[in-house]
Amino acid sequence: MNWELLLKFVLNGVIVGMLYGMVALCFTLIYKASKIVNFAQGEFLLVGAWICWAVVAQYEVPFFWAFLITLAFMAVFGFLIQIVILRPLIGEPIISIIMVTVGLSIFLQATMKWIFGVHAKPFPDVFPVKTVQIAGLNIETAYIMSTAIAVIGMAGFAWFFKVSKTGLAMRATAFDQQVAASLGVSVKKMFALSWAISATVSAIAGVVVGIVNGVSASLSAFGIKVFPAVIVGGLDSIIGAVVGGLIIGILENLAEFFDGQYFHLGNMYEVAPFYVLIVILMIKPYGLFGTKDIERI
Repeated sequence: MNWELLLKFVLNGVIVGMLYGMVALCFTLIYKASKIVNFAQGEFLLVGAWICWAVVAQYEVPFFWAFLITLAFMAVFGFLIQIVILRPLIGEPIISIIMVTVGLSIFLQATMKWIFGVHAKPFPDVFPVKTVQIAGLNIETAYIMSTAIAVIGMAGFAWFFKVSKTGLAMRATAFDQQVAASLGVSVKKMFALSWAISATVSAIAGVVVGIVNGVSASLSAFGIKVFPAVIVGGLDSIIGAVVGGLIIGILENLAEFFDGQYFHLGNMYEVAPFYVLIVILMIKPYGLFGTKDIERI
């Protein structure tokens, strides 16, 4: 066995897994606040990546400022999505709201294709050094940036939900909207804030992936790739989102390593996370760290 190559794949899996964990946190944030699974999460990445690309490539704004403009835009965008599209559905069955997010996913993807076209477009060079060598593996500088942001963001989310008044209000809203409202919590404000934060954090991941691979409609599939990480860790767990992202990131790269070295099936990288998803759903349907919901029927 080529141990050096295996180490490179594992290291790459950790870096990609941190990115998965950051996007998984977005799923968790919305679910903890409103009990909704947002199937348009991948499209949030796509919108954020295209906005940043347009500001950098077409308007020639320095990347740092373009990045901040993108985050501000996505915060407002997520806020408006909740107010205009989802707020009228408060009180409706959860499945109805989930189907609206599916429709939103299709609409956003089609809109981005209409505005920016269907072909991948590379980012201009935004870092003086494109790659950094770690343990013999050339790592994209964008991934190093995303890993640092992910660590800070994960710690921030943990503090936010456990200590801050707003985070506690979000948790109360997710537990029981009527009780939260009776305690003076603005349910509508919590919903809007959760979508604004989720869209902003998704944009960070979208920009990172766009810098490395170019921006195209295929970037929206990142949301589906992250979904196994969310289920493995537990939909309502901050720690679970982080751990699930790392598990799926490492698993993907291990699958690619063993497939390339031994099995030669050609698709293990893509399908391995979903095999794990099925196993987890069979053994621990609430995920490794998810809260068990016991109902009497």
